[in-house]
Amino acid sequence: MESRSGRDVMVGVFVLAGLLATAYLSFSIGGLGGGPPGGFRLVVGFDEIGGLKVRAPVVIAGVRVGQVASIDLGDDYRARVLLDVGPTLELPVDTSASIMTAGILGDRYVSLQLGGEADLLAPDDEITFSESAVLLERVIGKLVHNASVEGEE
Repeated sequence: MESRSGRDVMVGVFVLAGLLATAYLSFSIGGLGGGPPGGFRLVVGFDEIGGLKVRAPVVIAGVRVGQVASIDLGDDYRARVLLDVGPTLELPVDTSASIMTAGILGDRYVSLQLGGEADLLAPDDEITFSESAVLLERVIGKLVHNASVEGEE
């Protein structure tokens, strides 16, 4: 009898460990694990965000330095993106932000390119140089439209 209850306890521990591992992986992959330490917030305005989502990575030279904290529509009808980056970053005031795509049809992320100015951005400053997302549908539409116009001549 005791060998059976011991086996039941071991199976229960094994199942519990599996559930904990699954929960950990779910939070890690889903981006809910907290991410990098933040506290340094910056604002960027974009004409088109093309599917950028909250918690999307913010990278410099391919290294993740933060994440997108929120996205809303500004008074000027441009997308207003709030970035949460590491508190130790020293970014020049002429830093630019671009929305990039991971792969051909992958997720969107924000890439920061450092400028050369000596003055640094302060928390809650706005990055004035931005490059919006390139939408594949618009590029294909322009190619098709230009091909049909050239074919009519």
